[in-house]
Amino acid sequence: MNLRDLKYLVALADHKHFGRAAAACYVSQPTLSTQIKKLEDELGVPLVERAPRKVMLTPAGRDAADRARRIVAEVEQMKEAARRSQDPEAGTVRLGLFPTLGPYLLPHVVPQLRARFPHLELLLVEEKSDVLLSRLREGKLDAGLLALPITDDQLHTEFLFEEPFVLAVPESHPLAQRESLTLAELSQQQLLLLEDGHCLREQALDVCRLAGANEKSEFRATSLETLRQMVAADVGITLLPTLAVKPPVARSQNIHLLGFSDSHPSRQIAMVWRKSSAMSDFLLQLARVFRELPPSLFEPDTGGAQPPAGRPTPRARAA
Repeated sequence: MNLRDLKYLVALADHKHFGRAAAACYVSQPTLSTQIKKLEDELGVPLVERAPRKVMLTPAGRDAADRARRIVAEVEQMKEAARRSQDPEAGTVRLGLFPTLGPYLLPHVVPQLRARFPHLELLLVEEKSDVLLSRLREGKLDAGLLALPITDDQLHTEFLFEEPFVLAVPESHPLAQRESLTLAELSQQQLLLLEDGHCLREQALDVCRLAGANEKSEFRATSLETLRQMVAADVGITLLPTLAVKPPVARSQNIHLLGFSDSHPSRQIAMVWRKSSAMSDFLLQLARVFRELPPSLFEPDTGGAQPPAGRPTPRARAA
């Protein structure tokens, strides 16, 4: 048994197909199939159920693949730790972000990251929060930017910033005459939300529960930009995170933004990584760059009252 064979088994578990697994490992299909058979002979149990068009792992195969995944991840961490001992600020970091944060945060922070770590290769992965957490636990990501709270004893969370929400309404809406409102004034309103699986949907639902508002269930958007266009088209109102209405994002036509004058609903963003990660010291340095973003970036440009710095606020949860 060797590390190469364990990587083949992990690839087969991921792709459920000998051809695709072989392609992912840059070997021929017969080579991968032969090595999997040798691994089965060595362990003395079948790992794979072979069918003409389908590959399934046996219970022993699933257990072996899970163990192999952890071993491969630990070996990669060992290599990374050794390399970083020579040059801590170079190499590759695989960073995950969820879709309603990444496109709006990255323009503000990437120039600082490039200036601070000129030799760093940053690989960005955009997925929904539950997918990011799964990949993080499996060692497929080094760190992720996620909304708090995160409940996992194996993960370290490093708070970065708090991002307020603003209310977006069409210019024809009665609230468009206002510059701010209280959370209670959302009561009886119906909000447009994203489809299931987006953490922003859960965060907005938390605010709705606090305010006594409801979802406009006949419409659900697949992206934040679709949600914005639905508001502009006078379909309804919604909550938007502050970064999504900051330059370089263009100000949307026919949309009026309102801040909250009392409770300032928001979400807390943290960088998350495995406590066992060999990169922990470097990831702390990386997190510091995010934490040093100017406070004005998180102040809604609505003309209404702004949340005072450091004041506790109702916070939305992660998906």
